[in-house]
Amino acid sequence: MAKRPYVPADGLLPDPYGSHEMPIYQTSTFTFDSAAEAAARFAGDATGYVYSRIGNPTVARWEAKVAALESEGTRKEAVALAFGSGMGAVTAAALACVEAGDHVVAVRPLYGGTTELLLEVLPRFGVTATQVCVADLPKGLEAAARKPRTRLIVVETPANPTLDIVDLAHAGSVARAVGARLMVDNTFATPVLQKPLGFGADLVVHSSTKYLGGHGTVVGGVVVSADRELVAGRLSQMKKVLGSVQSPFDAFLLLQGVKTLRLRVERESHTARRLAGELAQHKAVEWVRYPGLVDDPGHEIASRQMLGFGAMIAFGIRGGVEAGRRFLDALTVCKRAVSLGCTDTLIEHPASMTHAHLPAEELAAAGITDGLIRISVGLESPEDLERDLLGALDRASHPRRGSAAPSRSPGAGSRRAPTLRTPRS
Repeated sequence: MAKRPYVPADGLLPDPYGSHEMPIYQTSTFTFDSAAEAAARFAGDATGYVYSRIGNPTVARWEAKVAALESEGTRKEAVALAFGSGMGAVTAAALACVEAGDHVVAVRPLYGGTTELLLEVLPRFGVTATQVCVADLPKGLEAAARKPRTRLIVVETPANPTLDIVDLAHAGSVARAVGARLMVDNTFATPVLQKPLGFGADLVVHSSTKYLGGHGTVVGGVVVSADRELVAGRLSQMKKVLGSVQSPFDAFLLLQGVKTLRLRVERESHTARRLAGELAQHKAVEWVRYPGLVDDPGHEIASRQMLGFGAMIAFGIRGGVEAGRRFLDALTVCKRAVSLGCTDTLIEHPASMTHAHLPAEELAAAGITDGLIRISVGLESPEDLERDLLGALDRASHPRRGSAAPSRSPGAGSRRAPTLRTPRS
């Protein structure tokens, strides 16, 4: 394999103006002082850049920042590569780990695009995949991983859109036992709340479109790994030949957005805990999935591997699709939109939106019901969000009653959320 041109780890080039912020190197190519310098850079023997599809200083600074966030506290020295989208990152990471004849294990549910890649695209190139439902863990994962030539295990925790939790330490142990790599989608948790590298993950992927950017202005993805040989070799090759690269301008926006990542995630998570408790007490709600609820199936594992429970909520509305449509249409503060991790609260119906392309049997197996609603809690006033959500639930349940007072279970207090507990550090 050709040697990758050397790119400085921190993305720095000498700046004669002493810029406080990393400049946007909005250029497709880089010049050389001599033919000898050009040859040295292409050979990887000299520091510098040659072409922005291969490397760019603004993008390299962004990569270094994400690698530092995921490495913190793990005793791992990770590196990262940025891509033009989350699926660009997932696709490159998967292709860097497998070849024809290999086997992949996917713990469902996963993001719909990831599921499509593993079950429909990779099999065209001779890579087989086995799905394991999170309800069948841990034994189901152990059995699937023992199949011949298992090279990759893919998990997402908390999972999209059901908020299921996967035990990362166990998944890492299973991967090591069979000689496979573990890839973890950490988009929902972010490196603020969860460090998969510390639990045995070999690759961590993000849709940086979401929390890392945080403002709904960027599309991007990133892969983080402490396996420097893999990153410098097959992963860099996938980035180069697939061409899913992060633009310098988007990298600049991501560098601005990530500055407030911790503040945003902590504030949004606090509001989400409150809203999850309120939703769980409403008569129009059949069930709520939020790892911070003590009776949530994933609460115990989440308490061990997360530093907080996040800002994503899933719940089931009574009345199915029609009630769900009335509920969405009655909202005035929450935005009806796909994506997540923005400063605005975004709400969607996965069965008809993000996961609509999946067959009915696949949706059912993943726990994606007709009444499932996914909420990405933003930075709005908790009181405003509470009034909006509970009021919309009332109007969806009693369409002729107008703006009735929120319906609660007998004896439930307006602010009380007794099923919440602070995670152990």
